[in-house]
Amino acid sequence: MHSSKIVLGLWPIAGITTIGVTDRDARATLRAAIDAGITSFDTAYSYGYDGQSDRLLGEFVREDRDRFNVMGKVGQRWTDDRERIVDGSPRQLTLDAEESLRRMGIDAMDTLFLHSPDPNVALEESAAAMQRLQARGLCKRIGICNATAEQIDQFARHVSAEAIQCPLNLVQRETLSALIGPAQAAGRDVYVFWTLMKGLLAGKITRDHVFPEGDSRPGYAIFQGETRRRIHDAVDRLRDLGRQIDQTVAQLAIGWAISQSGVTAALVGARREEQIRELAGAREMPPETLAAVEQIVDECGCRA
Repeated sequence: MHSSKIVLGLWPIAGITTIGVTDRDARATLRAAIDAGITSFDTAYSYGYDGQSDRLLGEFVREDRDRFNVMGKVGQRWTDDRERIVDGSPRQLTLDAEESLRRMGIDAMDTLFLHSPDPNVALEESAAAMQRLQARGLCKRIGICNATAEQIDQFARHVSAEAIQCPLNLVQRETLSALIGPAQAAGRDVYVFWTLMKGLLAGKITRDHVFPEGDSRPGYAIFQGETRRRIHDAVDRLRDLGRQIDQTVAQLAIGWAISQSGVTAALVGARREEQIRELAGAREMPPETLAAVEQIVDECGCRA
């Protein structure tokens, strides 16, 4: 199995926060990703009120299982009132992992992540449950997401944690030293998300863009005031750079992320086939391109 540097994250096709997503679009996106050479996919028990992402992914991976790298997550779920909650109890982790596998129609996940630590459950209890799932052959490797450095260390004291997921993008880089460096030193894979910062670094959102009602993005500080203005300045210059080397702004942003030491791959979301075709074209950068991107971000003063 070849693990691609670009991982298709399936949250957008789950249809919860993405407006207008359809199963037809989702299937076309998955097919386009595979045709573009993507072999790694990231799903979760909570991606969809009734496991939509698991079910859709299963259609594409179960008949040729050895070809694909399937990453799943347990530890978050939806209540009957459609409220997403964290639940890291051993019983629920076990039930949700088993259900995710049934939805996909596969025997095991390549990596199973604890979606996030549960403040109401001792982390060692969640770790022990994950280890039992691995012992049963339901996953090959174990990882953890949305955790602090201290939580990762604590988790790893009780289970062989071989991977983490954490945010990273051109303007928010705190995890490079706080999480990615230590993970690399420990020999763990690192999968980064928010590489396009919810679309702001994709080059598609204009300065005067009006977000629809219910969109959560305007609530992020990075989408407000002077910070957003500086990022738009950088995006404009990245667009000019991209024209010179036949790369889009989004491809440059993702390419920067996968070029960082210790980063295994970038998780990218898409809900339409043309989106994933573009993002799949991101590539690791030669030193001169990396330096040019860094200079643009520094001169625009938008690095956090």
